[in-house]
Amino acid sequence: MKLTIERAALLKSLGHVQSVVERRNTIPILSNVKLEAGDGVVRLNATDMDLDIVEEAVADVATSGATTVSAHTLYDIVRKLPDGAQVNIDGGSGDQVILSAGRSRFTLASLSIDEFPVLSGGELPHQFTVTAAELRGLIDRTRFAISTEETRYYLNGIYLHEADRDGTALLRAVATDGHRLASVEIPLPAGAEGMPGVIVPRKAVAELRKLIDESGDELAVSLSESKIRFAFDDAVLTSKLIDGTFPDYQRVIPEGNDKVMEVDCGVFAEAVDRVSAISSEKSRAIKLSLDSGTLVLSASSPEHGSATEELEVAYDGDLLEIGFNSAYLLDVTRQIEGETARFTMADPASPTVMQETHDASALYVLMPMRV
Repeated sequence: MKLTIERAALLKSLGHVQSVVERRNTIPILSNVKLEAGDGVVRLNATDMDLDIVEEAVADVATSGATTVSAHTLYDIVRKLPDGAQVNIDGGSGDQVILSAGRSRFTLASLSIDEFPVLSGGELPHQFTVTAAELRGLIDRTRFAISTEETRYYLNGIYLHEADRDGTALLRAVATDGHRLASVEIPLPAGAEGMPGVIVPRKAVAELRKLIDESGDELAVSLSESKIRFAFDDAVLTSKLIDGTFPDYQRVIPEGNDKVMEVDCGVFAEAVDRVSAISSEKSRAIKLSLDSGTLVLSASSPEHGSATEELEVAYDGDLLEIGFNSAYLLDVTRQIEGETARFTMADPASPTVMQETHDASALYVLMPMRV
C-alpha cells in the first residue's frame, strides 16, 4: 500500500476515528486503526468492539492495499506535522508502516489486518433519514440527563423510540438519571414506523455528536434490536445498543400538577447561577419561594453564608416553597431555547415539569430536594 494525502484531510479523519480507540487495551489490535487504500480514497476504520467508525478521505493512491497502525501514535504524529504538509504512507513491508512528510520520517509497528475485527457490515432492517439539525436537537437537549451510574447500565444512554402525542407519530429521545428526565421529540421520519425502542450508549452519543457538526444536511439511520448505524457523507458510525429495558418513564411524568409559574428563562438562569454560588458544594441546594407574582431564590450554607434574589414571575397560585439541586436546574434551563420557561408544580415533594412556553416538543422533569 502506497499513498499520499494532505495533512489536513488525514488529521480530520484521524481525529474522528482515534477517539473511538480506548487508551488502554488488553487486545493489541484494538489500539490500531485500519488503513485501506484504493480508488482515490483511504478508508480509516477503528473499533472498541462496541463502537465502530469508518471514514473516507481523498488520497493519491499509488498502490492499493491495507494495513493497521497505532491510532493514537499516528494521530499524534500527524497533529504535529506542519500545515499543508503532504503525508506519504507506505505500508508494503509486512510488520512496518513508513510515514514521511518533508524531512520527517517515521517507522511504525504494524499488525496484520486479518486480526482486525469487523463490526460495521450487515444489513439493518429499519432505515430512515433525519436532518443533522433534528438529530443535533435530540442529542443536545437530552444528553445532560444520561446517567453515569454503571450499576443502572440501562440508563447509560439515550432511549430512542417511536411515540405518539395527540395522534401524531413521533420519534422521541429520552434520558434520565433518576434525578432529572429529558424528553425531546421530532415528527416520525418516513421508514421509522415499527422500529424497536433502542438505547444508544453514552460513548456512541458523544462520537455521533462530533460527526454531526461536520456533516451535510441529512444522514441515514439504520437499526436493528442490537445495532444502530449512522451514515454521513464520508463517515459511518456503527454501535451496539445497550441490552436492557428502559424504565417506563411515562410514570415519572406527573399529570396533576396545578401550580404554574412562567419566568424569563435567561433572567432565571442568571439568578440561579448567582445565588447558587453560596450553596454547599455537596448538596448544591437552592430554594424557590413562590407567592403571587414573585419568586424568591435563596441558598445558605454554614461555610459561605446566605443569598437571596427576587424575580417577577407570572404566578397566581398558593404560597409554595420547593428546593432543587441548582446544577440540575441550570442544566435544564440551558436546554430551553425560547424566552419563557413554564414550571408546573404540585408540592415540595413531587416532581416538577419544565417546558418552553410555546414548544411542546421538549419536556423536562426535575425531582425536588429538601432544603
